[in-house]
This record gives sequence, C-alpha cells and structure tokens, in this order.
Amino acid sequence: MRTCLLGIDIGTSACKIAVFDEKGSVLASGNGDYNVYYPQPGWAEQDPREWWSAICQAIPKVLAQGNIRPEEIAGIGIDGQSWSAIAMDAAGEVLCRTPIWMDTRAQDICDEMNEKIGADNILALCGNPLQPSYTTPKILWYQRNMPEVYAKTTKILQSNSYIAYMLTGQMSQDLSQGYGLHCFNMAKGTWDSAMAAEFGFCTDLLPEIYPCHAIVGKVTKEAAAQCGLVEGIPVAAGGLDAACGTLGTGVLHVGETQEQGGQAGGMSICTDNPKGDARLILGYHVVPDRWLLQGGTTGGGGVMRWLEREFGGYERLVGKEQGKSSLQLFNEIAEVVPAGSDGVIFLPYMAGERSPIWDPNAKGVFYGLDFSKTKGHMIRAAMEGTAFALKHNLDVAEEVGAKVEVLRAMGGSANSLLWTQIKADITGKPIVVPASDTATTLGAVLLAGVGVGVYKDFDEAVEKTIEVKRQHTPNRENSAVYDANYETYLELYQQLKGIMKKRGGNQ
Repeated sequence: MRTCLLGIDIGTSACKIAVFDEKGSVLASGNGDYNVYYPQPGWAEQDPREWWSAICQAIPKVLAQGNIRPEEIAGIGIDGQSWSAIAMDAAGEVLCRTPIWMDTRAQDICDEMNEKIGADNILALCGNPLQPSYTTPKILWYQRNMPEVYAKTTKILQSNSYIAYMLTGQMSQDLSQGYGLHCFNMAKGTWDSAMAAEFGFCTDLLPEIYPCHAIVGKVTKEAAAQCGLVEGIPVAAGGLDAACGTLGTGVLHVGETQEQGGQAGGMSICTDNPKGDARLILGYHVVPDRWLLQGGTTGGGGVMRWLEREFGGYERLVGKEQGKSSLQLFNEIAEVVPAGSDGVIFLPYMAGERSPIWDPNAKGVFYGLDFSKTKGHMIRAAMEGTAFALKHNLDVAEEVGAKVEVLRAMGGSANSLLWTQIKADITGKPIVVPASDTATTLGAVLLAGVGVGVYKDFDEAVEKTIEVKRQHTPNRENSAVYDANYETYLELYQQLKGIMKKRGGNQ
C-alpha cells in the first residue's frame, strides 16, 4: 500500500487540497471556493464554516482524481492564513464570521492599547507591533462591540487550528501562529498571562500551544463521514501558510529566504534568534528552534486577480480561442512594455498596507498615466509595484542585520517568468523557483510526515521532496530605471499618506 500525505491550505480566496507521495510528488489536487465579505469599509470577514464545507466537497474529488484510497493517507497537515479570531463556544460551534488578515476595523483599539500599555512594552514581549490586522485587537473588538459573542466564547482559534478541530475534535494552537497574539512570549513560545490581563482578557481563551509537527489528534468518525476520509488518520497541528510555504521551498537554515507571491506578497528570512523590528513581522518557523523575520504586504497575486477580473474580459474571450489563460495573455502584453513601464508606477496598497508602513488607510494608486499608456503598461506596473513592496521589506530587514543572498519563490505569481524576473531585477537578488504552486501544501504535509515518522527529521524531508525548477539572475541593465522608479514609489506614498489618512476608508 502506498504511503500518502494529505495537505490542506486555507487560503484567502480558496482552500487547496493536495495529496503527495513520500517524494513530494503531487498525486492529485483541487480547490474549494468560499467568500470574503466586506460589510463595511475596512472590514474583511470570512465564515470558517464555509472553509470546512469547501474542504468536505474538495477532498472526495481529489481522492477520486488520483485514485487514492483514504486508507493510504498516513497523515494530514494543515496550513492557514494568518491572524484569524475564530470565536468558538463551549459546544464547539462558530459564533460569528471571523475578521481576516485584511481587516483593519480595530485601529482605534490599537491606538488606545499602545498608549495604555506602551508600544515598546508590547513589542519587547511578542516582537510585533500592535496593529489592527493581528488577532489581539479583534478579540478586544468582539469584547466591546459584540459582547453577546464574547460572553459565549470559550476559545479563539486560528484558521488551521479550526480545521484541525473539525477533523479531530481537539482544540489547539500551533507555535507559528502565536505571533498574532500580543500576549505571546516570542522568546519562550508561551502565553503571558500578565500581558493578557493588561489587554483585558484571560489566556484561558487561548488553546494549548503545540509544535507545528505535533500530532494533535486523529480524524473522528463524524469528520471522516463528512469529508470522505477514514477514522483514525493522524492530524498535525500545522502552521501559518507563509511559514509552511517557507518550509515547502526548502528554507530550513539561517539566512535562507522565501519570497511569497500568493494572494498577499512578502518574504520570510530564517533566523536562529527572536530579533524583530517594529516595521516587520516576527514569528516562529514551523521548523523547531527557528524564527522567521517576515515582511507581509497586501499586494501580491491578488493584485493580478483584481486586474484580470475587472479588465480581462477581452483576454478571457481570446484565451478560449487560443487555448491560453487570460493571465498568460496578460503576461504577453506586459512583456512588450519596457522595464520601468515608461514611468507608470503602482502603489499596491489594495487593502491598506501591512509591513513596513503599517497604514490601514493606504490606497492603491497608478501614477504616470497618459494617452500613450496601454493596458500592458498597467499590468507591468502592477507587477513592478508588488516587487517594490518586496524590496521595501527586504531593505528594512537588511537594516536590522538580516542578510539575504538568494530568494526562493513560491505562490502563483512564481509561475510568471516575467513577474519573477522583475522581482529579481528590482531586488537585485537571484531567485530560485521550486514547485511554486504546491510549496505551501507541501510544507504542511512535511509537518505531518515528520510528525508520523515518514521522515526522520526536516532535513531528510526537504532533501527527499524539494527540487529547484528554474533560476532567475538579476538583469543589471534594468537596475538604473528601477532604482529611479523605486525612489518615486517611496516618495509617492510619503506625499499621499496625509490625503489617504484624511479620507480614511471612505473614499
């Protein structure tokens, strides 16, 4: 009988299901869709019950596609989006939709708590600034604005821990997602009850913390019936999607760096110490005794999905005739535009912005348009704008001593040779690309594989499963124009941030 590992990825736009063999080859994969709700400006919510429904529909299709028997699955690994705040009652029911990582409604609460507790005191404990995207202010928002929900809440779960609960009936908190809570001691990997009390809640709301590869339970009979599995499959705690993707690109050792191009953008630098910076994000790696110094931006592959949705009607029609995707055609029309997009510059702040500017009022901006510019200019400028955001984070990381030599790319945008080359040219870093579409789910299943003993350790897991597919070397001839545009990119935000703040989320 084959040994298979099942990976579940709770993304922002969809869940991804993939089954791997021991060598890291994908035997079958599929997606399940769900909604993002935007009930008010600055709000972004999802219903965790829709995640579970999508998973239950997707798993049987994936197993059938790969002719995989549920009995062949040796373990399940789960990764998920960051900074959920899933309110669970004593009966294990979800009490409301969860604000997700794009949600910025709690800015006033952050301002108040930074003043009351001291921003430096918060940063010293957890290594991260108190910003509205994180989990902590969302809990306090429930407390103040949904007291009936808060009163019934017995645990707050993260995205992957919710799915682990639905599979096993056990509530857990993995180490890598601890960074979303500002009562998390980043050096020790434990909850700090005194800091939680400063915020006004008790750590009893938070589940026990597990190593990411720890087996938290086994698939229950009820869960197996709902999602097409068999009872008794071990389930690992899992971890943050960016951290699992970092593992899935082969980042294990100090200085190795992942570049992320999923819905969101960013990077993760592997370190052996919990040294952070208020402008960046610090969290535990899913690999023991390692941390990740991260940059997380709202502008990633989601920018291209928005452009395609709103302006890609023609490409969708032509693509059907030519047997190409609309995104392939987007790449083709952007590729004929010269580096620098003839002066068109894009600020990719489509849902405010996270690191390094931390501005929930930031807006997406196209600058430099005139009658000579084309759709191709806008597409290429969007690619370049997300690359400028990546460079901004890398520059800050290097300021605080994190040395980056090579980027290991993951996410859908890594499938675009043009976009990946633009990132190499703008950052000045060589980029290697493993299996980009599956890096995140592969990282999740490697956790399960180590947890159940398929691999003796993480070094063996990476050695057996990850292979670089291609490499991009920076084109130095493009550096002068990109350096000039990058200066304008930074200056545009500085000039516009006052207007953005004045208008807030209303316009």
